[in-house]
Amino acid sequence: MDTQRLFLFLIFSFSLVLVWDGWQRYQHPEQFAQPSAATSDALPKPQTLPAVAGQTVTPPASAQAGIAQQPVQPVVAKTIRVKTDTIEAEISSIGGDISRLALLKHPDGVDKNKPLVLFERGAGTHNYVAQSGLLGVGLPNHNSAFVAEQERYELSGSADRLQIRLTAEGSSALKVVKILTFHKGSYLVDVGYELENTGSQAVTASSYFQLVRDSAALAGSSMFLPTYVGAAVYTDKAKFQKVEFSAIEKGKTEYPKQADDGWIGMLQQYFVAAWLPHEKTGREYFSRKLDGDSYSVGVILPAQAIAPGQKVLTGSALYVGPAQTSLDEIAPGLGLTVDYGWLTVLSAPLFWIMSLFNDWTHNWGIAIILLTVLIKLLFFPLSAASYRSMAKMRLVAPKLEKLKEQCGDDRQKLNQAMMELYKTEKINPLGGCLPVLVQIPVFIALYWAILASVEMRYAPFFGWITDLSAVDPYYVLPLIMGASMIIQMRLNPTPTDPLQAKIMQIMPIAFSAIFFFFPAGLVLYSIVNNLLSIGQQWYITKSAEDESKGVAVKR
Repeated sequence: MDTQRLFLFLIFSFSLVLVWDGWQRYQHPEQFAQPSAATSDALPKPQTLPAVAGQTVTPPASAQAGIAQQPVQPVVAKTIRVKTDTIEAEISSIGGDISRLALLKHPDGVDKNKPLVLFERGAGTHNYVAQSGLLGVGLPNHNSAFVAEQERYELSGSADRLQIRLTAEGSSALKVVKILTFHKGSYLVDVGYELENTGSQAVTASSYFQLVRDSAALAGSSMFLPTYVGAAVYTDKAKFQKVEFSAIEKGKTEYPKQADDGWIGMLQQYFVAAWLPHEKTGREYFSRKLDGDSYSVGVILPAQAIAPGQKVLTGSALYVGPAQTSLDEIAPGLGLTVDYGWLTVLSAPLFWIMSLFNDWTHNWGIAIILLTVLIKLLFFPLSAASYRSMAKMRLVAPKLEKLKEQCGDDRQKLNQAMMELYKTEKINPLGGCLPVLVQIPVFIALYWAILASVEMRYAPFFGWITDLSAVDPYYVLPLIMGASMIIQMRLNPTPTDPLQAKIMQIMPIAFSAIFFFFPAGLVLYSIVNNLLSIGQQWYITKSAEDESKGVAVKR
């Protein structure tokens, strides 16, 4: 039992360290974010051309000079508004950038009556945009002006797609039309270029597609245990790789720069944006630190020669939406954007089982309860052995107290006497520790399954619990969990060491305070687990006491 209390104390200490670290991140984010030369106010305004023109791509040397030679003149940007059943977007006439994009079926992290805005650009806002362009002398890029056929588009009726055509202004041997295609019931946007050579000589052009984002976390994300915000690259050879903003700034990225498959994107809690090139052909992935607190990641597609009179198409799909394991159906490895952390091997099956229970009950809270019961059944033999060990420890507590009186301050003699007593009574002092150690990874895995799964976002249970992925707004569940810990503690044998006894009394209060900041779904799991443990422990303890009384009567 002394060893079990030691493990519990270590768990408690580790939890306090996590909470303190999260609090420091929340109070002093500048210590954990990468330093930047300017604030978000220095980022380009929607009405003017981006100031990061020559810095946002990593073109081949032959094309880089072409972009640098193009003068950048102030132009007033017009906004083209697009609405489908899943997306509401704003496209700038400068570059055809997607400068704002809201997910209509996913509420905002702060105000659930508003849709979540993933892309947005402007002073004092979260800066996140999708850009693309062509590489070559005189060819339009994300700084060039385009003209749209109309200012508003809406997908309605029986139409299954909506196409926006933007024609590049200026004289060029190529007639360039940027085409953005939105699909019904989908978060995929096809972004492409229709290139027609109207000149008398062949023209070579390549295209690039990039995401530009600051390092700020999404509003409403976890305060004490921040989730990953940064870039990611997937290729069939190197598989899924995160690319942190700090690595981009230091120029120490290790992902494959050249590949013939895969995708590149930006991740944050619950949501992902990624460029998914259509063809399985050679491509170059790039990442770069921009002015201020901005980073760009993207892909360059191979250059192709366009003969006089020839018309070609080039482009890439853009996924902008919730991160889900089912995204592997869209592109290999895209489902890995659901970030379960280092315990994915446990988190993934736990969430899969929860999903099955939710399909039956249509309530994620009940699904968590059923999952807890299932886990408890799986660990039943192990827990039973632990509780029998604790029951025996409870029964020999008076003998341990006598040994303490007999040995006085001689700790070595007391320990030897205790070991002899354990041997005589056939008690394993470590018997109560194993179930605690085994359940720690399950607890952490369930935490990440709840925290990383967009399905849990705003998932209601009942009453005041309207979001199982967020903290209990009234802290009722943490208080109930603390009460269950007190009951469970009283079923355990009283520690002989006064200091340990005080620690055990404080732990329910301390853990309740820690759980104030945990998702309600995780606290619900802990409550149900504690209640089942109390019932199992009470039954085993009572059986052991009855058995001890029966032996005493026979004697």
